[in-house]
Amino acid sequence: MNFSDALPTFAVTLREGFEAALVVGIVMACLSRAKQTHLNPWVYFGIGAGLLASAGVGVLFAALIQGVAASENPAAPIFGQLLEAGFGVVAIAMLSWMLIWMTQQAKSLKAEVEGAIGSVINRGGTAAGWGVFTLIFIAVLREGFETVLFIVAKFQQGLAPAIGALAGIAAAAGLGVLLFKWGIRIDIRRFFQVMGVFLLLIVSGLVISALRHFDAAAALQGDLCWAQASCILGPQVWNLHEILPDREFPGVLLKALFGYRDRIYLIQAIGYLLFLLTVGGFYFQSLTGQTPKSERSPGNQRRLPPQYESTE
Repeated sequence: MNFSDALPTFAVTLREGFEAALVVGIVMACLSRAKQTHLNPWVYFGIGAGLLASAGVGVLFAALIQGVAASENPAAPIFGQLLEAGFGVVAIAMLSWMLIWMTQQAKSLKAEVEGAIGSVINRGGTAAGWGVFTLIFIAVLREGFETVLFIVAKFQQGLAPAIGALAGIAAAAGLGVLLFKWGIRIDIRRFFQVMGVFLLLIVSGLVISALRHFDAAAALQGDLCWAQASCILGPQVWNLHEILPDREFPGVLLKALFGYRDRIYLIQAIGYLLFLLTVGGFYFQSLTGQTPKSERSPGNQRRLPPQYESTE
């Protein structure tokens, strides 16, 4: 079993899972401060339902890919490659958007969740419970869906990626407990910055993989190929297979974390660099961006209703 296959899924689930853990922790802290802890079971139900729904999405995606692979239709291999490339493009788009969006929204996350949970508590009774459930369910499902989409886009099968995903979830939950239950200080801003850089590099590897699947689809249509080495990727710009193969250590580690490939073609190199320059540029700009004064104004921060505010 190649444990390097577990590293990308661990990093992604750790980051995405910690986002969900933050929402869960803020909600439970709000319920405790508002003396509404009887709603805590709805939080647990929301977590469980979100995880089950995410797993269900993963099963559906895997069944779709396996169904195409098992099909006897002559066009099935081409459709399979295009499907894999399509999953890669969607995963790249979603993870890139969430990477930038979460960085921009991190400063106001606590106020947004407190405002949402405050309006939910005001409903009272079963309606409040369903409101808490929905808030948690959506938070967990969103992060779970992105993780599942990434795993499907990487087309990683076997035990190692699953172990990486479970370890990432466990680590994210552990960080949440340390932060909200035991009161241990964690530099959340620094955590997301570091994990964001890792995620940026990991997703850049999906760019190379998606382009390779598009090329494979073109190769199955022999009349579309104009070169022997590749159909649509252009000439090979480097070949380090004999020096640093990406199927052996340490190349396999570089491949898992940074998108390294021992063979790169021109279009792949251009796509990789363009992704890093554009998405990476937006990401680092969001790290240094200043929050507008209107957003920093206390009057614009949504908080718990006065009757639920702490009097300490």
